[in-house]
Amino acid sequence: MVNLVKLQPLTKEYLESIDCYWHTDLDNTPYIADELVEVSQNEANAYYAAANELYNMYISAAQYVIDNNLFHEVGIPFNLVEVVKNSWENDVHWHLYGRFDLAGGIDGKPIKLIEFNADTPTSLYESSIIQWAMLKKNALDEASQFNNIHEALKENFRRLVVLHGDTDEFGKYYEGWKILFSSVAGSLEDEVTTKFLQSAANEAGFHTDFAYVDEVSFAEEEGVFKGDENFEFWFKLIPWEDIAIKEPNLALILKDIVQNQKAIILNPAYTLLFQSKAMMKILWDLYPNHPLLLETSFEPLRVKHVKKHSFGREGANTTIFEADGSVAEKTDGEYENFVPIYQEYVDFPKDSLGNSYQAGVFFAYEGCGLGFRRGGAILNNYAKFIGHIIN
Repeated sequence: MVNLVKLQPLTKEYLESIDCYWHTDLDNTPYIADELVEVSQNEANAYYAAANELYNMYISAAQYVIDNNLFHEVGIPFNLVEVVKNSWENDVHWHLYGRFDLAGGIDGKPIKLIEFNADTPTSLYESSIIQWAMLKKNALDEASQFNNIHEALKENFRRLVVLHGDTDEFGKYYEGWKILFSSVAGSLEDEVTTKFLQSAANEAGFHTDFAYVDEVSFAEEEGVFKGDENFEFWFKLIPWEDIAIKEPNLALILKDIVQNQKAIILNPAYTLLFQSKAMMKILWDLYPNHPLLLETSFEPLRVKHVKKHSFGREGANTTIFEADGSVAEKTDGEYENFVPIYQEYVDFPKDSLGNSYQAGVFFAYEGCGLGFRRGGAILNNYAKFIGHIIN
């Protein structure tokens, strides 16, 4: 059973004072839970270690896909293949951050990879700022949490310059390069998340600016611009697969910008490999029966399993099949055209009311923060964010 610590809830007024405006779901229920998941220090350490090990496995799997030209098999849009390869081949295309979704890790259940949200993961602001505020506003020990996301992001921004070197050497190599941060106009959640990342880059020592995507200009031979100002780095909170499908001309321009070394895009295009759920089939082939993995195939399994699509989001187009092939639960959505995969089913830890808990571990060079989503067997866009406390 999941152990929970009851809190005085953060008021809507307080949440909005710290720029969290998406605190209430469309069904008028609170998105931010008024409880914390209790974890032990050993459990927190295990989440950290799992994220680090899984990331190294993903690097090997990505290299395997590139070496064997398996882009189609894992669902990479054809118009992004070249920019994926170009960004992979040059270390300057640094992966800024991602989030591993994991089953287990508490209540005595083993940690299992559900998927890796490597390109544009949600709940960054909640995991870094909101759950820390939960402790602070309830007079709990603010250090009793696996949460150094903000500091890890600052360090990783410095690695855009020093790469694998000492981040204390940032000032020695930094030459005034600028980062332009962009989100889509009309989404406060995306804008706040993007500006949170911008603040981390500012604290790291970069010059930065913000513009909505439709305010940014692109030129194959010159790079990325806001007005007349050129930027060496462009961070976009827009999924690469959306660019490929909805903005194919922009995909071609970005390919040329990267190839001509006129700008560096964050997160890099190769994170699309990590983002694809089909990569978990490659992981299973390379690391069969690994304790952190669930059996995954391009064909239905003979055990209870889950069908989902390579670039599906928020539980859409997900089906849980019983071992006999009957449908236990199903959701609709808009992702059916992406490559399907079949992953062994695993029970999530549950509370006394039967709610399921999925851990999200953020990764920025290393595991750096933990948060949870609470919901049903299929976690959809009504799943709640719930913080944690180390007992």
